[in-house]
Amino acid sequence: MWESDGGLLARVDKTKMPRHVAIIMDGNGRWANCRGLLRNAGHVAGVKTLKNILKTAVNLKLEALTVYAFSTENWKRPHTEVDFLMHLFSDYLEREKQEMHENNVRIKFLGRTEDFAPALQKLMRESIELMKNNTGVKFNVAADYGGQDEIIRAAQKLAYRVKAGELLPEDISTQLFEDELDTFGQPPVDLLIRTGGELRVSNFLLWQAAYAEFWFTDTNWPEFTPEEFIDALVDFGKRSRRFGTLNN
Repeated sequence: MWESDGGLLARVDKTKMPRHVAIIMDGNGRWANCRGLLRNAGHVAGVKTLKNILKTAVNLKLEALTVYAFSTENWKRPHTEVDFLMHLFSDYLEREKQEMHENNVRIKFLGRTEDFAPALQKLMRESIELMKNNTGVKFNVAADYGGQDEIIRAAQKLAYRVKAGELLPEDISTQLFEDELDTFGQPPVDLLIRTGGELRVSNFLLWQAAYAEFWFTDTNWPEFTPEEFIDALVDFGKRSRRFGTLNN
């Protein structure tokens, strides 16, 4: 297993830890601009941060970690940046998949993955196959993902089932709808973290984060440390989660 800082992990009360943490990894470009670097340098630095946070999640035995890697809107960025991100994504998977496997990580990709280049799709399938029997952290990479798009896709699947006579409209329940989402079989998001100083969810896990606690930081993603990740988890453990009810 990846080495862990026992003292750091000991700060977290395991009885009050979230099951599912989602992260909007924002601020790569701002981090680079502040240093007079190209935006791509920020993306490279951000990959190193992701590895450190995943390591921490593994050592904490977190049930699920979802990261926002590439949104449906990100295709609108300059072609040079999109091409670089696709190359970086491929390089990350190729380089890290074996180590993730050895650390019992189970990877899954959320979104319209069929829109990626065939070579990248093949690498994604290989990564899923390699880790499919692992029982550790469920590591969800949201790529070409949008929360509204996911909800529409789920609704369309149910509509086709109604049209085919498999079920009636009144049969559609919360559970049936969740079964059609990209995160099928996983717990809802308990804690959503956003780095980079922005205070919005940016079309990320809109259904799954319905009752999530939010934690925002001005820290840009490349500078986000395991220590600050732990700070978020500790803060989560102090919150009262009522889900619409009153405190006892």
